[in-house]
Amino acid sequence: MLNSESTALQGFRIIDLTQFEAGTSCTQTLAWFGAEVIKVEPPIKGEQGRNSSAEGGKDSLYFVQLNTNKKSVTCDLKTAQGKELLTDLIKKGDVFVENFAPGVIDRLGFSSQEVLKINPKIVFARIKGFSPTGPYANYLAFDAIAQAAGGALSITGEAGGRPIKPGPNLADTGTGLHCALGILAALMQRNTTGKGQVVEVTMQDAIINFSRIAYAAQAMSGETAPRTGNQSIFGGTSPSEVYRCKGGGENDYVYVYTTRAGSKHWLNLCKLMGREELVEDPRFKTPKSRAEHSDLIDAMLSEWAAQYDKREAMKILAQENVPASAVFDTMELFNDPDLRARGTFATFTHPQHGEITVPGNMIKLSGSKVTVSSPPLLGEHNQEIYGDLLGYTAEQIESLAEKKII
Repeated sequence: MLNSESTALQGFRIIDLTQFEAGTSCTQTLAWFGAEVIKVEPPIKGEQGRNSSAEGGKDSLYFVQLNTNKKSVTCDLKTAQGKELLTDLIKKGDVFVENFAPGVIDRLGFSSQEVLKINPKIVFARIKGFSPTGPYANYLAFDAIAQAAGGALSITGEAGGRPIKPGPNLADTGTGLHCALGILAALMQRNTTGKGQVVEVTMQDAIINFSRIAYAAQAMSGETAPRTGNQSIFGGTSPSEVYRCKGGGENDYVYVYTTRAGSKHWLNLCKLMGREELVEDPRFKTPKSRAEHSDLIDAMLSEWAAQYDKREAMKILAQENVPASAVFDTMELFNDPDLRARGTFATFTHPQHGEITVPGNMIKLSGSKVTVSSPPLLGEHNQEIYGDLLGYTAEQIESLAEKKII
């Protein structure tokens, strides 16, 4: 799974009891840095993400996206022998990660206190929707729920319109990345203390962290941070909008943004549009006055952008140091040769789906190279982990399988 060269987390073993996206994003990130991630799943069906979409008896593509570079063992944690297997794994682990619904891990007998009792050096990481000590502690949370609870919906959408869920799964993958960072910090501290600790991240907290600039806007105005469409949440700048380009497709737009810090971008924009006379026009002299006349600026830029396709518009604007980007869609990004060369997307062969390309590790380390590899089939590594790592005999493993414990 790993290259022969050393990797950042080589030698670290992660006991992975995660499901769906938030937890699996965390452990997948650790796997991409070279850790050995052992995914512990229920026998027969595996974790729920494997079956999140109907794909003819195959692991869902949702699961495939989120579980590359991992190993899989099966274990029925509702049985005494299953609990014994997990206990043995915990003794061999450096990190234990779970994102079950509230109360589940405690009922299984593997609370943070119990896990640290089994292995005092282990880092116990948990992801929940809400604070375990707050009024919503027992509420279920998925990405959209956490985005609503964390305020993301309240600041997304048109002014005066209804709240809109942002497109990316900020709460799921974002919380997973927060948790991975916490785990790395805890492992570093263990080098000094020799002890493990609990890492706790809630999805609501992660969204609040992603929304820090909204709280800056609130502090400035003394009012609730608003929905501002494509405008800056601080307001006071124009242009800050998407403009339709040639082509007529649903994403044939260019986004143009000039900062509130001064007029340099605006001056460059006037020059490239051949409208230098606007520089001295009092309606557009300052960021504040431009914001007050944004309808006029939007009309001018709409006329200008309509002459070009979105890539041409982006190039012309960027060459004159005006911040701008084409609105790229997922297919355009997927097929971008530069992103492919960079490793933003990775291709591997899956035993059920064949050749498949997925987003890869976005964090590039010059001294830690890990090739993105296919996610495991359910229980694929039972023999390796239970036999080679834990020392169970072939007969014992066969007996556990016959009893459907693994």
